[in-house]
Amino acid sequence: MDRKSYFISFILLLSVLLGCCMVSCERTPVGNGDAGLSFSTDTVMFDTVFTTIGSSTREMKIYNKYGDDLVINDITLAGGSSSQFSINLNGMSGTHFTNVEIPYGDSIYLFAKVRINPNDINNPFVVEDDIVFNTNGKEQTVKLLAWGQNANYIIATDSVGSLKLNIIAHENEIAHWTAERPYVIIGGYAAVDSLGTLIVDAGAHIYLHKGSGIWIYRYGNIIVNGTGGNEVVFESDRLEPEYDNVSAMWDRIWINEGPVRNEFHHTVIRNGFIGIQAESLSLSEYWSDNLLLDNVIIENMSGMGLYAVLYSINAGNVLVDNCGSYLVGLTLGGEYDFRNCTFANFWNSSIRQTSSLYVNNYYLDENYNPVQVSLNDYYFGNCIIYGVLENELYLDGVGTFNCSLQNSLVKIARDRIDDYSKYFTDCIINKSPVFSDSANFNYHIDTVISPSVNAGSMDVINGSPIDISKDLDGVSRTNDGNPDIGAYEFVEPL
Repeated sequence: MDRKSYFISFILLLSVLLGCCMVSCERTPVGNGDAGLSFSTDTVMFDTVFTTIGSSTREMKIYNKYGDDLVINDITLAGGSSSQFSINLNGMSGTHFTNVEIPYGDSIYLFAKVRINPNDINNPFVVEDDIVFNTNGKEQTVKLLAWGQNANYIIATDSVGSLKLNIIAHENEIAHWTAERPYVIIGGYAAVDSLGTLIVDAGAHIYLHKGSGIWIYRYGNIIVNGTGGNEVVFESDRLEPEYDNVSAMWDRIWINEGPVRNEFHHTVIRNGFIGIQAESLSLSEYWSDNLLLDNVIIENMSGMGLYAVLYSINAGNVLVDNCGSYLVGLTLGGEYDFRNCTFANFWNSSIRQTSSLYVNNYYLDENYNPVQVSLNDYYFGNCIIYGVLENELYLDGVGTFNCSLQNSLVKIARDRIDDYSKYFTDCIINKSPVFSDSANFNYHIDTVISPSVNAGSMDVINGSPIDISKDLDGVSRTNDGNPDIGAYEFVEPL
């Protein structure tokens, strides 16, 4: 199969469901428990982006394909009179209809209208409601979906198996996202094909709907060009204040392998399931320097912040915090270089059972025996690895395990100190970094008495493939020649 012609070639369709349709010339009454409706669509989508206050009408058909006449007991607009939608049935408008008859083999039309001011920034980006049908005790739902603000909407309309996507950059194409209007991804993945490229300008804001994400397929490329004070933000499209710190509101940024480096500069990624999943789909192909993380914040993910499978990552000035599983999981080997990063996990300790940082250099064969991956090189310099658990570092290596932590502050279980000490150089063990306000996602250093102050190494900074002479806030680390540990340099309060 030509990989250039088939974007999703690695997805295997495990089975094809075959069915037979048996037709009878005789009408068979349908019992109450089986009586149900068929619809022309499961989602009525208002895909017009309004430029002024306006309305739009869509239609759907309701079919009776069963063996007897049906009476729909109730048709209800779930949002009632407060909904921005309205429905019309048989020429009558309302929010609730009763005892609607559909003869056997017949159908009826239902019209839905929405009225929105797209310039009202108090609107959500996606306006939703449901039409609920109750037929002899069987409840069915059709979703109403419209756009609440002017934005660039990317709707996943294609599918492969259960995976829905919209290819935004095909082979040899470039998708260029600017900061002029937000981007809203709905219904699945905004996907970049092999040899395609996505470039994101400084200040761009990308909102993702429930279950949606971004997928850079193998040999594709993403370049995110945020700058200090003009970051690129990836987050949920729920704008209400009560969702500010709610995780699992969207899926992930998924990047596969390829010869061109993927880059994230001055980027914030929050409130999803997995922040970045950097995954080689083939264990036989490998490229070095495949992902650059430069001044990046990944926070409040219900799964992992950064998940890598046989990848190559250079990271500097990176904060990963508050995730329901590993903050950073590096699996099946690869090459990793992290400098002046803060990994801080204060996720509920009664729920989270995983360390903040997990490193693994093997896979299990068919007999569940560990097989070392030949390429495994892990370096952490001037990094904080801390959280609420007794052990926030899990080095899961076999055979030759090339792991090094230099001038880092690490929280580990006491019974692992001796085993891990061979990987440590000038590290601080089991001392609090004294964060300013971890409960409110503030991981600056709070006081000069923090053990991380002036405990970093200039060698880590001078040898970095990324310029980390300034911290995540743009504060110089090198003025006094004594850099601090972590993503933030301590600053004396005025």
